Amino acid sequence: MKKVWFITGSSSGLGRSLTEAVLAQGNIVVATARDTHKNIDLQLKYEDQMLSLTLDVTNEAQIKQVIEETTERLGRIDVLVNNAGFGITGATEAFTDEQVRSQYQANLLGPVNICRAVLPHMRTQRSGRILNISSIGGRITSVGLSIYQSAKFGLSGFSEALAKEVKPLGIKVTAVEPGGIKTNWAGASMGFAKPVEGYETTVDTRVEAFKSGHFVPAGDPLKVARVIIDMVAHPEPPVHLVLGSDAAGILDQVNQSREAEYQQWLPVTLSTDSDH
Repeated sequence: MKKVWFITGSSSGLGRSLTEAVLAQGNIVVATARDTHKNIDLQLKYEDQMLSLTLDVTNEAQIKQVIEETTERLGRIDVLVNNAGFGITGATEAFTDEQVRSQYQANLLGPVNICRAVLPHMRTQRSGRILNISSIGGRITSVGLSIYQSAKFGLSGFSEALAKEVKPLGIKVTAVEPGGIKTNWAGASMGFAKPVEGYETTVDTRVEAFKSGHFVPAGDPLKVARVIIDMVAHPEPPVHLVLGSDAAGILDQVNQSREAEYQQWLPVTLSTDSDH
């Protein structure tokens, strides 16, 4: 039976690779993007399998409209992939109010609102798969990415809580947490704060790595897309799925450091219980 996939940010990067791979398998894709013209070639090739809809994930009214149109025309949504988002780099104090707002709206509030709009339909079906594309930056932190990564921390945490909430309804939720992928995340789609004095050896080095092209991600978007497709077919998918050797290496180091700190301060942790 063909599944109906709803994919955000389908016009570039991982979203585009995933959209192509799902269509090639014969499934139906609701391919959403701010600029649907970038998917015209796919629309022509898969006209009977693809519904191309304009969606800005920061627009709540548009989210509701697009979900309603999808269910009216196709009858169901089997798989939701919250992929749309973008990064921004800089010192925390240097980000503008708009830059901070846009990060949380696109990378956290957008996926949350889309889940809220899709869940009533999946609840009625008593089935569904939700894959929220987070990041290894939703498990660990690094210099210059405080706002982006805090949004991804929120998305990974939301995904874990939601997975527990909807499991009895036959709905599975996975936070996909990749390391670097060979897309334009660190290139054309990356935003930057204005430089601030004092961060020359920390934030500025990260900014330079991105702007110079010295940051070379290891992840293959096609391989990531295949893994996501496999997750949809798996009867018991993980709640957190870390992808990439870079992500695994960093996470191992951070977990060891966190455990050491926890053990060091455990006596203090246990000292705050009430005597009564």
